[in-house]
Amino acid sequence: MKGRLPGTGGDAYRVRDAAGLTRLLGRLDCAGDLIVVSNRAPWIHSHSPAGPVARRPAGGLVTALETVLAAHGGCWIAHGSGDADRAVTDEHGHVRACDLPSSYRLRRLWLSADEVDGHYHGMSNDGLWPLCHDAGVAPVFCPRDWQLYRQVNRRFADAVAAEARSESPVVLVQDYHLALAPRMIRERLPRAIIIMFWHIPFPAPQRWATFAWREEVMDGLLCSDLVGLQTAADLAHFNALRAACPDRGMAAGRTMAGCFPVSIAWPERTEPAFPKAARRAARTTVERRFGIAPGVRVLLGVDRLDYTKGIAERLLAFECLLAQHPGLRGSVSLLQVTAPGRAGAPYRALESRVRALAHRINGRFGSGGWTPVILHLGGADAVTVNECYRACDVCLVTSLHDGMNLVAKEFVAARADLRGVLVLGRRAGAAGELRQALLTDPRDIPALAAAICAALAMPRHEQALRMAAMRKVVRRHTVYGWAARLLDAGVRAAGGGHVLGRQAGHVLEAAA
Repeated sequence: MKGRLPGTGGDAYRVRDAAGLTRLLGRLDCAGDLIVVSNRAPWIHSHSPAGPVARRPAGGLVTALETVLAAHGGCWIAHGSGDADRAVTDEHGHVRACDLPSSYRLRRLWLSADEVDGHYHGMSNDGLWPLCHDAGVAPVFCPRDWQLYRQVNRRFADAVAAEARSESPVVLVQDYHLALAPRMIRERLPRAIIIMFWHIPFPAPQRWATFAWREEVMDGLLCSDLVGLQTAADLAHFNALRAACPDRGMAAGRTMAGCFPVSIAWPERTEPAFPKAARRAARTTVERRFGIAPGVRVLLGVDRLDYTKGIAERLLAFECLLAQHPGLRGSVSLLQVTAPGRAGAPYRALESRVRALAHRINGRFGSGGWTPVILHLGGADAVTVNECYRACDVCLVTSLHDGMNLVAKEFVAARADLRGVLVLGRRAGAAGELRQALLTDPRDIPALAAAICAALAMPRHEQALRMAAMRKVVRRHTVYGWAARLLDAGVRAAGGGHVLGRQAGHVLEAAA
């Protein structure tokens, strides 16, 4: 396969949906040997009174990658973490076909408690996550965690070699949990086409210099044919670090890199026939569910409880807004829907701070039947979140630093009525594409308060113009298009087609 698969050129940029992605995969002729490797599984099985039940984590990324695998057959390799995952697998770790609502193979790896602690909680989330996010939390690096990180990466690489049906499979490696896997896979399968996508921000050289094992991680990444990154800034950081790396054996000079901003699936089948009526219905549902009085305007935040998301800064800005504009009291509330975060001291401290801020703001400004901050810490299902998107007046996506933040794109896709305003942090990856949002620095509390005030005052005709422009971007650049461009570029890179500089520029220019 290596060196003879044709790229499809501009066809990848016309992919919008699953059908288009399937057609492109047919042209690439991947011969049924596609392998997705990720820490996170596309299906999790849990015990129920009726037996094991399969649940798919929310998000368009899983949907797109499943389309890749289902089109020509393939295998997804992931950590098995569900309490019923073992009950539905055979002796080789494959989920039995009768228990998998998909047509590809799902191979589960069983990590020990020590491996989960060291690889996932330790090196990945206490080390690499804060290293890559400039959000005020210092990374913690432990030699034991690093050894377990290497061990788990090696186990994933062994599984890829075992699942490959040819000498040159196409292997899609997902994210920072598996940065060493490309080298380990290359050692086992020298002719594989290896595509690595780094979903989170790539750190600046000065931050990377504080990481003791930086050379080994870069060496691992540089054994890929293609490294995909979210933004131009991420690509610049990667290239700067790459230039400083010594050429090492099989990693020397082979890797291409480009920008491939991840996206969502455009909701064609759920687009409301009557958008204004859908907004009114959603508004009624959200008011009843969260206890919001009729007529009160809604600021919405939807986040995982994570220090990168700027939730505390958002609350401080709302407090500043109410202090500066007394006329808004009683007429606007902040609905913060927050899914549980990870375990660990930074997350416990953040939850305590968020609770305390909400309590302070409500005690300071609340009166009668009006609650300024409605803090919902239990998370919500996709249907409820979509109703919140349609019901709100302003969506606040104020990440301190984020690879992309798909909440911004989900909100835009939900607003077929062309109403609502997006306030977006400049250091969220989505800011590079959704330029008609009100962009701001979430750390500058007065500036963020001013942006919220401007959003509430924005005339409807301006809302419509901005929303229409952002919807055009999101509709044109879907998660299926992301997968198509990434896979096509990886195949072209493996075949010697040095086109990624031009392609990456096209992606960013078109997305703008």
